[in-house]
Amino acid sequence: MSAAPQEPNRADLGKDPARVAGMFDQVAARYDITNVAMTFGNDALWRAATTRAVAPQPGERILDLAAGTASSSASLARSGAEVVAADFSPGMLAEGRRRHGGLRNLSFVQADATDLPFADGEFDAVTMSYGLRNVERPKKALAELFRVTKPGGRLVINEFSTPPDRRFRGLYRFYNDRVLPRVARVIGSNGEAYDYLNESIRHWPDQKTLAAWIRDAGWTDVRYRNLTFGIVALHHAVKPSDGQGASAEDASA
Repeated sequence: MSAAPQEPNRADLGKDPARVAGMFDQVAARYDITNVAMTFGNDALWRAATTRAVAPQPGERILDLAAGTASSSASLARSGAEVVAADFSPGMLAEGRRRHGGLRNLSFVQADATDLPFADGEFDAVTMSYGLRNVERPKKALAELFRVTKPGGRLVINEFSTPPDRRFRGLYRFYNDRVLPRVARVIGSNGEAYDYLNESIRHWPDQKTLAAWIRDAGWTDVRYRNLTFGIVALHHAVKPSDGQGASAEDASA
């Protein structure tokens, strides 16, 4: 007797960690192919831009947080750096291991972004793509990333953002509201998860606000650049060489 179909797990803007992780567990198998369809292939361009921004070097230790199926982690690992792909969804990590587990310098760790299981100053660079928006306490996650980065180390955040052009922004909102949910239901394994995706993008702060959050967490040299008219933005920052800055406990919001 076959098992009953699993009910779709849909997160909401409360971003309860268990519900968000469960939602990503359900979409893991078709996550990458759904992203290709929804972004018209731009996800590969954004991933390449993120890898260039991180600028991984052989011998470095790099944390890719909210790694998902580890596509970005694998791109970083091909540089020769030692990469840790961390995510709080065991389903995503299992899919990442299935696809990229053969890379010897790529390891997988289940982790909570607000309580990372790593030592202070462990990484030369830390990065997070499309994951900060799903964290219940994103400011605390930024402080945790700060804690585990070496003084002088680098931060790169790739996240959905706010297109600055009003006319393009209206077209983008129409696509997210009317087209994206239909594409996700045809191709994805949990269409309701992409309703949450749309909501989370709509309510996420703009580029300048996120840059301010990064600065408040202790990072310096904070800057960003828009990709694809501002649909996503790459935020860059550096941990001061003296190591001073906010702790995870300080960032309570």
